[in-house]
Formats: sequence, structure tokens, C-alpha cells
Amino acid sequence: MANTKEIVNRRASHEFHFVSTLEAGIVLGGSELKSIRAGHAGLVDAYCIFINGELWIKSLYIKEYENANAYSVRPSRRDRKLLLHKSELRKLEKRVKEKGMSIVPYKIYFSDRNFVKVEIALAQGKKSFDKRESIKEKDTKRDIDRVMKAAKAKSSL
Repeated sequence: MANTKEIVNRRASHEFHFVSTLEAGIVLGGSELKSIRAGHAGLVDAYCIFINGELWIKSLYIKEYENANAYSVRPSRRDRKLLLHKSELRKLEKRVKEKGMSIVPYKIYFSDRNFVKVEIALAQGKKSFDKRESIKEKDTKRDIDRVMKAAKAKSSL
């Protein structure tokens, strides 16, 4: 049974246009895995970077597990390697070298086989007017949903 715990970087969808998304594995220690399972992780400041042809996630916050012994404690914001096929890495590296493209970690979740996966997005930064349009679209959708819910409740009486 897969754990349904998800950690999502909602700010990323506000700051970037997602061009494509990929699922990547991540190298973790046992205490880090337990901390993620408990939901003690954050993607707010995290970003991905290529180092020597490998993709690394930097500034990913994973809280120290309280019940871990002294030997398995790791820094909460250390660099962690992402696991992808070489062909996927080459394609991503080419796209990142293009102007304005970056790789953003969007979501951490457990796969069907109970492995921790990171959903990364190849993204392009939004301009300030794009952000205003996104906020306006969300507000209108919320207003329409509110009116529809009120109409549905009124008709059921």
C-alpha cells in the first residue's frame, strides 16, 4: 500500500510556467525517509542544478528525525542527488542551457512501490503580468464555484 503523503511546492506554479514534468528518484538516508513519511519536509527554497553531468537538488529541507540515533543524523539542508536515466539527463541539460529555462522541484511523494519520488518540472519564469493573470483566473474560478455551490444547495431545498 502506497503512502498518500505529498509535499507540494505551490509557490513554484505561481512563479513559473511548467513546460514539462519528470519523475525522479532521490538518494536519501533512512532517517530522512522516515521524516518525509511523517510530512516533515519543505520544497519552498529548493532548486535543481547540474554538477558534473548529474542532477542535484539543493536547499531541500528535511527535518531531522527525532528518534534517529547520533550516527544517522544528517544536515537538514544538504545536497541530494536525483536519479534519472542518462538520456533524460542529457535532454534536460540541453534545455536548461536555453535562455530562461530552469529545473524546479515541484512535488515529493511515495510511488506505488513505496519509493520516494520527486516530480521536477522544466520551467520558465513568469513575468509579473503573468502572475497577475494567474491570480485573476483563480479568483474568477473560485467565484464561479462558489455561485454554483450556492445554486446547487438552493435547488436541493
